[in-house]
Amino acid sequence: MLQRSKQSSASGRLEGKVAFITGAASGIGRAAAQLFAAEGAKVAVVDLLEDAGRAVVDEINANGGSAITIAADITDPDRVEFAVNQTMEKFGKLNIVYNNAGGSTIRDDTAVDVPLDEFWRAIKLDLFGCFLGCRFGIPAIIASGGGAVVNTTSNVALMGFPGRDGYTAAKGGVAAITRSLAVAYAKQGVRVNAVAPATTRTERAMKMMAADGVVGEVTARQLLGIGEPIDIAEAALYLASDASRMTTGSILLADSGTTIS
Repeated sequence: MLQRSKQSSASGRLEGKVAFITGAASGIGRAAAQLFAAEGAKVAVVDLLEDAGRAVVDEINANGGSAITIAADITDPDRVEFAVNQTMEKFGKLNIVYNNAGGSTIRDDTAVDVPLDEFWRAIKLDLFGCFLGCRFGIPAIIASGGGAVVNTTSNVALMGFPGRDGYTAAKGGVAAITRSLAVAYAKQGVRVNAVAPATTRTERAMKMMAADGVVGEVTARQLLGIGEPIDIAEAALYLASDASRMTTGSILLADSGTTIS
């Protein structure tokens, strides 16, 4: 786990803020929950896997932070609304929504060959889940005096990437809605940006690449080496913090140079 000298430090980049992070029980979301807490935020760890989410919360709280876990399927409007409301009730406000949850599978393929249920799975999880986080999170941020939304798109939404058309369609939609929401809510004090990782060294991603036989091919295109979850969490932290207060509607590539290689 990434260590910080003191989670309650006045120099924390998210001191006094409340963050809502989906998919926070593992991988990038877990790294972000720990990092945001270390930077002073109170964190709602939102994940379908309640026990794993609770373990992250226990870790944060044991290190002097403040976090709660909320079990939620991010494709269920009622559960996402409930999770946002629970965060507001517990912490009294909401400043940051990080729509991190999502992912591809080896069943994805070209538009010609992808099974239709896999296409809709990707759209529902990766695009609709992000949409719901924005739908219920943005009004809470406005009611709290403004803040930041960080969405998760992907480098594959910004380049030609064959054989993942369900995922690329969903992540392309995330990039588009990020820009439109940035325009719609700027005057109400809400910044909306997205981080675009390449394949990152999470347990799920590495297993999927191994099953698909593309580990070497994918990692060879990453000019700076394969990213770790903390690398993406740091990019999200920048977009969530006041350091990016003049940034909205941007897609921040954190892809080890993959889109230019």
